Amino acid sequence: MLDFEEIASVDDFKESDRLEVFIDDTPVLLLHVGEQYFAIEDVCTHDGQPLTDGCIEDGAIICPRHGARFDLQSGKALCMPATKPVRTFEVEVRDQKIFARPQS
Repeated sequence: MLDFEEIASVDDFKESDRLEVFIDDTPVLLLHVGEQYFAIEDVCTHDGQPLTDGCIEDGAIICPRHGARFDLQSGKALCMPATKPVRTFEVEVRDQKIFARPQS
């Protein structure tokens, strides 16, 4: 199993609920929703566009381009036009630092 990689700090979320980061050269969207942090690959599986500006509703992100929805925890595609999941990452917070690694 891969080690956790430090990707951000809790303090980075004072101005926004999301950050664009990289994990192993993969573009990742780190989200702060309520008391939880989620990390998903920042690419819609329908057309390859970024999910960066997508709205968050009911534990899912909505692709701003065509409306595909992805579950933040599992990455599962919840509606058309997407049929494939997005990659997700396990997130841990330690001493105000945020770490992530690919889901196993």
